[in-house]
Amino acid sequence: MKTRLTNKTISVTELREPRKVIDKAGSQPVAVLNRSNVVGYFVPASAVEKLDFSACETDEVMSVLDTLDPKALVVNDYLKDK
Repeated sequence: MKTRLTNKTISVTELREPRKVIDKAGSQPVAVLNRSNVVGYFVPASAVEKLDFSACETDEVMSVLDTLDPKALVVNDYLKDK
């Protein structure tokens, strides 16, 4: 089982009733499970509004990328020429 980034979970079937998902989420992300596997996350706007986003310099981004697991960089390789 993969590590979940939140303690709150719902099943894919529960997405049929989005109002209940929003109520359950409160201001926290909710992991969406399909047969006990995380297939995505529902992140309410209220969870993101609390974050402070700012631009980074290229060297800052590169230093963070150097610390990541190479498996996580597959998406970056795919997006390189897009």
